[in-house]
Amino acid sequence: MINNGEVAVRRQSGLPEARGLDRGLTEEAALLVERGLATNTRLAYARDWATYGAWCDESGHALLPATAETLANYVAHLASHAYAPASIDRALACILAAHDHAQLGKPATKQARLALRAYRRERAHQGQRTRKSPPITIDRLRAMISALPSTSTTGLRDRAVLVLGFALMGRRSELVACDIGDLTFTVDGLEVYIPTSKTDQDAHGETVALPHGSHPETCPVRVLKAWLAVLAERGVTSGALLRPVDRHGGVGGAAKSAGRGNRQRLSGQTINLIVKNAAALAGLDRPETYTAHGLRAGGATSAAKAGAPMSAITTHGRWADGSPVVAGYIRQADKWNDNPMHGVGL
Repeated sequence: MINNGEVAVRRQSGLPEARGLDRGLTEEAALLVERGLATNTRLAYARDWATYGAWCDESGHALLPATAETLANYVAHLASHAYAPASIDRALACILAAHDHAQLGKPATKQARLALRAYRRERAHQGQRTRKSPPITIDRLRAMISALPSTSTTGLRDRAVLVLGFALMGRRSELVACDIGDLTFTVDGLEVYIPTSKTDQDAHGETVALPHGSHPETCPVRVLKAWLAVLAERGVTSGALLRPVDRHGGVGGAAKSAGRGNRQRLSGQTINLIVKNAAALAGLDRPETYTAHGLRAGGATSAAKAGAPMSAITTHGRWADGSPVVAGYIRQADKWNDNPMHGVGL
């Protein structure tokens, strides 16, 4: 909406007044604006918005603009349905983003945040913990790699998924998007180009260096070269790096690949299943709790335990500067490395 002050300024300056056309987006512009959000964020927000809209319809609240009380009531509603605190937090972010998109003033969130804090405390008192994927530390990674076949197409593919995810401290979306052309082998090791990431929404791109490993089974250079050799044997030399493999050993996108619609790229869900399967084969406790995020967390935790500084871990894993997540990984390592009980004679 054009306010009177803006109209007055335009008239006094001799500038033409904004017309209705100047206040709307073309179809092409609207599509680009929508795509400005990361795919996973866009999908999550779509689900959150649909849930919020249904609640507004049922409860009689206005969809937009929301009031501070509406937000607090919505938090209470989600809490009563046992939503995870992180999911409620994301739902609030979705609603606030919708106000931004509609160029509306954001409602105050203090009441909603206090309600969410109380809900977290209630869950803690009830013995409920925040569910986290266990970090796949270097010992766990070696156990998982050793449990996988070293000669089958699936085994070599799964080894590449695990080692790359760990060494890259990679997000699942980054692993899915990785192309063969993003890899460059050098004298020092392997360079992986990440065209875009959660902390690089403008797609400036970043190259991550992975040095040679000291163990053949977990060396990023050797593991990735072995997988690339499998792809090359099937005539695959470009496009997606991590691909579906059918029961006959056929690779997605290869000329003689069978089944699965000949998809050329693994899905994020499949990468999670690969991690869970490897954890089960390795005999790890509660293998169903392991996910691809455990590779990212394990890489960071293992680096911290080995003495890598926070700044190096943050840069390598493409976290924002001063990330509390990285600080948490370092605390996890330090509680053992710098434990005050060491050497007291217990």
